[in-house]
Amino acid sequence: MLRLTEVQLPLDHPEGALREAILSILGIAGDELVDFTIFRRGYDARKKSAIALVYTLDVTLKNEGPVLARLKGNPRIAPTPDTDYHFVGHAPQGWHDKHPRPVVIGFGPCGIFAALILAQMGFRPIILERGKVVRERTKDTWGLWRKRVLHPESNVQFGEGGAGTFSDGKLYSQIKDPKHYGRKVLTEFVKADAPPEILYVSKPHIGTFRLVKMVELMRETITQLGGEFRFESRVEDFEIDNGRMRAVVLEGGERIAADHVVLAVGHSARDTFQKLHERGVYLEAKPFSVGFRIEHPQSIIDRARFGPNAGNPILGAADYKLVHHASNGRSVYSFCMCPGGTVVAATSEPNRVVTNGMSQYSRNERNANAGMVVGITPADYPGDGPLAGIDFQRELESRAFTLGGGNYNAPGQLVGDFLAGKPSTEFGSVQPSYKPGVQLVDLALALPEYAITAMREALPHFDRQIKGYAMRDAVLTGVETRTSSPVRIKRNNDDLQSLNTRGLFPAGEGAGYAGGILSAAVDGIRVAEAAALSMLGC
Repeated sequence: MLRLTEVQLPLDHPEGALREAILSILGIAGDELVDFTIFRRGYDARKKSAIALVYTLDVTLKNEGPVLARLKGNPRIAPTPDTDYHFVGHAPQGWHDKHPRPVVIGFGPCGIFAALILAQMGFRPIILERGKVVRERTKDTWGLWRKRVLHPESNVQFGEGGAGTFSDGKLYSQIKDPKHYGRKVLTEFVKADAPPEILYVSKPHIGTFRLVKMVELMRETITQLGGEFRFESRVEDFEIDNGRMRAVVLEGGERIAADHVVLAVGHSARDTFQKLHERGVYLEAKPFSVGFRIEHPQSIIDRARFGPNAGNPILGAADYKLVHHASNGRSVYSFCMCPGGTVVAATSEPNRVVTNGMSQYSRNERNANAGMVVGITPADYPGDGPLAGIDFQRELESRAFTLGGGNYNAPGQLVGDFLAGKPSTEFGSVQPSYKPGVQLVDLALALPEYAITAMREALPHFDRQIKGYAMRDAVLTGVETRTSSPVRIKRNNDDLQSLNTRGLFPAGEGAGYAGGILSAAVDGIRVAEAAALSMLGC
């Protein structure tokens, strides 16, 4: 096959236009073209009145040799690369009679793919998840949103599927992926009933409702391959002997022997980070970001991004990505933008308020929302040590809980009042989507002064890029603190094991090596391969 890139056609092109474009670009007759598939479809919206679709196509010809020779040097045409996944090895017969089974802690995107790859290689992993199965977890999560009842072990952060289950379900990333692990992730998602279009659209997403079913199907696949699941099984301790993993201990005291442990606990497993630190595993504080969620009518974002083509079903609900470098040295940027979505309560600890964003596959809710966050570093944390960022998060989340009224309402403010430095007293045209509810306050009390100053400076700049971004009635809801892990559990670059604990494989967002569903899943594959090679003695 040949791969053709940068094939541009009008947004409303007829069905046969792709075939005609292929014949024209390759200079061939129609009977020489056997078939073609769409590998990627994006769009170029720089000219809003004439948005173009941009395709990457894989083309099968009767005889591609002469075509390649004739078009040698054309950067848009090359042989199609091999994007199939290739396993690094398989467990030999009888391996399990002599060795403990590998353990995967956490069943979010990273843990899912670590467990899946290990299972597909025949290692029959044991998966430990502190939360509940995804449907029970969903009921508990709605319990906070509707009844103000928090379940500390079953919520947006903890439970089957991980934090990504209650998100926009974005499946794109800027990570380098020379081995095409991302393709493996998308392919497995499609096997688990994800929309097939995620294999080719440039910004694939799934949404919460579809993710629930997919997670269940992937669990079933892992079980059929010999994996064993233990839900509501929080790891309480780690047995480490002379710098080597020996076992994990569950709440209640059960000991599970394990000399290969994939740690995929997510960015909110604060008690786990504390226990690792107590056991001498090397951790360090890392930067993250804090801020608010900002909500606008989705129609404003659509018009700003797509002009007269706003509402086109191929384009869908528009997203955005913004950044501003403030005069006080801080960077302000949009984070986890959710087109046509809602702001959700995302705390995992009592008497704290945390916000996040979520969308369904349809992205048809009235508001767009995104984090508007400010980068911070360990130098900003009030304390010292590897866990100082956790303490800072807790301080801000507790402050938000108090500002919101002490009942899991979130503190909020209209953008116009935020810029004017005065508390809001009533909502305008934009109604906040956060549940249980929003208490209008002065959000300058919610974050450090340097963050408030930087965001006030950034809003007018963002308004010049998206007209209406700084509209008076847009709503800010606080606080956003779980943008990424506040710690990094450092690992070796070659075998991906902890710097000072053999057999421990820190992975995904919680370890500081991913950010988002796709990158976490890819890291899960990488770590599973490293664990497999170690178990095989390679």
